[in-house]
Amino acid sequence: MTFANKVIQFNKLLDFKGTLPPGISIMNPFKENPQVINLMEQFYKKFYDDDNKRHLIIGINPGRFGGGVTGIPFTDSKRLKSVCNINYEGKETHEPSSVFVYDVIAAFGGATEFYKHFYINSMCPLGFTAIGKKRKRDQLQLLRQ
Repeated sequence: MTFANKVIQFNKLLDFKGTLPPGISIMNPFKENPQVINLMEQFYKKFYDDDNKRHLIIGINPGRFGGGVTGIPFTDSKRLKSVCNINYEGKETHEPSSVFVYDVIAAFGGATEFYKHFYINSMCPLGFTAIGKKRKRDQLQLLRQ
């Protein structure tokens, strides 16, 4: 089984069964948006369909405009289309952390070269949201807890 297949299988089976404090909910991009599974499969098959060893880079959790939309950590729909050349249907999203990460990727030599050497994921691949002051769902920053 390739590295891509292992990541895809993990993401498809990812499911939170615990309890959370009142007002906090889980954002599971792999269960909430049918397009995410397809995008995620294309990405991992394109860049990780091998058995190579890689360095691991870990962030906190998916942003609602990046990994929460694409299923790929630190990758918003703009970078998915423009850098990874994977078609995205829907409202284009912009995640500031994606801009930084893809600047690093470009400096390393581009997506193909970077992903040969590095695997990026999140400490928790699920997002957390909370009811904000304006009664809208806001991403919960885990580092504030």
